[in-house]
Amino acid sequence: MRPVPLVQRGQRLSVLCLGAHSDDIEIGAGGTILHMIEEGALLDVHWCVLSGSGNRAAEAHASALDFLVGASSTHIEIAEFEDSYFPSQARELKIWLNALRERVSPDIIFTHARGDAHQDHREVNQLTTNVFRDHLVLEYEIPKWDGDLTERNVYIPLSTADMQRKTELLMKHFGSQRSKDWFDEETFYGLARLRGMECRSQSRFAEAFTARKMTLQIGQNT
Repeated sequence: MRPVPLVQRGQRLSVLCLGAHSDDIEIGAGGTILHMIEEGALLDVHWCVLSGSGNRAAEAHASALDFLVGASSTHIEIAEFEDSYFPSQARELKIWLNALRERVSPDIIFTHARGDAHQDHREVNQLTTNVFRDHLVLEYEIPKWDGDLTERNVYIPLSTADMQRKTELLMKHFGSQRSKDWFDEETFYGLARLRGMECRSQSRFAEAFTARKMTLQIGQNT
C-alpha cells in the first residue's frame, strides 16, 4: 500500500495531544510523536492532560518532557478534572476546550477513540470533535481490561528504536500504574506488533488510529 507522508523532514507541524489521564497520550500516540521528532519534523506540540494532581501530575509532566525531547517548541498543560467522572463535567470540559481553541491552531490532533470503553475517554473524543471541527483528528487506542480494541484505518509504522524508547519511558515514568495487570512491556509490544502486521511495517511495529474525516490533495493548492 502506498504510504501518504504525514510530515516530512524540516517541515513545521503544529500538534495538539489530548489525554484524559496522565499516561494516555504516551500509550496511544507516544511512538508516533517520538518517530516524527526522530525523522526531523519541526514539531510545535501542545500537550494537554485533563486530569492529574499530586503524584499523577508529576508523572505526566516528567513523561511529557522526555517524550518531547527534540521538539521545536512544547507547551504542557495539566488540568484537574475529576478522574472517572468526565461525563458529568461535560460543560466545564467544553468551556476548557473552547478556551484552548483560542490559543492553539493545530495541524493535527491526537485524541481518544470514539468507541473507547472508558467513559472519560469517550467524553474527550466527543468534545474534541465538537470543538475542533475543521481539523485532522487521529483517534488513538488504549489497551485495557474491557477489551475494546477494534479495526483502525490509519497506521504509522514505528522504528524498533522508537518502539523501544516508547516502552522504556512508559515503564520509567508511570510507577503508579505498574500494579495494573495490563500495564507492562508485553502489552505495549504485543499491540504494536499486531498493528505492524496489519500494515506490513518493515520494523514489525506500528501505532494505529482512526480518522473520521481527512482531505487528500492532488497537485498544488488552488
